[in-house]
Amino acid sequence: MRPQELKLLVIFDVIMTEKSITLAAKRLSMTQPAVSNAVSKMRGLWKDELFVPDGRTIQPTTYAINFWVQIRSSLHNIKQAIEPEEFEPSSANRTFRVALPDIALDALWLDLRKLFEKEAKGLNLHALPYTITRTKTMLDAADVDLVIGQSNRSLENICTEHLFDTSYVCVMRKDHPLTKKPLTIEAFSLADHLLVSLSGDIASPTDQALQQLGLSRRVAFTVNSFSSAVPIIMESNLIAVLPTDLIHKYLAYGELAITHLPLDIPHSSISMLWHKRQNTDKGLIWLRKHIKQIFIKRRTHQVEAVKSFISS
Repeated sequence: MRPQELKLLVIFDVIMTEKSITLAAKRLSMTQPAVSNAVSKMRGLWKDELFVPDGRTIQPTTYAINFWVQIRSSLHNIKQAIEPEEFEPSSANRTFRVALPDIALDALWLDLRKLFEKEAKGLNLHALPYTITRTKTMLDAADVDLVIGQSNRSLENICTEHLFDTSYVCVMRKDHPLTKKPLTIEAFSLADHLLVSLSGDIASPTDQALQQLGLSRRVAFTVNSFSSAVPIIMESNLIAVLPTDLIHKYLAYGELAITHLPLDIPHSSISMLWHKRQNTDKGLIWLRKHIKQIFIKRRTHQVEAVKSFISS
């Protein structure tokens, strides 16, 4: 391979990562016209449009996506062998893409923004929707650098780092009829339930636990984000099984009744997941370190506050 062709591959890789000619030029320390000129050369060499405008960003063609999947790991290995990547937060220009549920975004994003403003002003952080079924697909295709979510099984070529195990509580409005006496399994199963389903699937660990007892429940409403669940609970007769972590920020409203579940539901293991090709990516290592620190700091206080509220 000629040096000129390798340079085009490097530029192509950065454009695919940034989804923007402007951001790619900034990261490569090139002018925007120079990157655009390189794209023209790629189109002539590879006989494909490669990128099409989409508002303020660009979208890769099917050819570009398939080509990138085939070359990215090899290209990363070549770059690492020639020049091991360094990462200095204060001078880095880079965009991290993270797929995560809104409950994790609420816990992380403000603290990460404060960190970036203080230590890493050139870094961008973009959130993408999370569903457990698309974790491997997104990481394999390099649509994201990192996924934060459940990791109940091993995935080929995917690395994981455990963050915490989350427990669940039953939540309802403070004057709900079920608050008048201890919550029984019978009352729980007969109530109208709200389910948070990021994927749209109405089957959940709660339903599996009920089935083992020969019971079922009515899922009357579903929502696809955690943040929309509690406001609905506050103003309706619905009850919900929600992560303990979510409830903390709503305690001050005084509008919720929180109780232990009348059945055993397994804890969910929450982890960070990334593709093995980025295992030595120093920028991603830096980001993962700070994400873990933020979770450890916040959760200790939040979970204890909820436990105290339940027992009071």
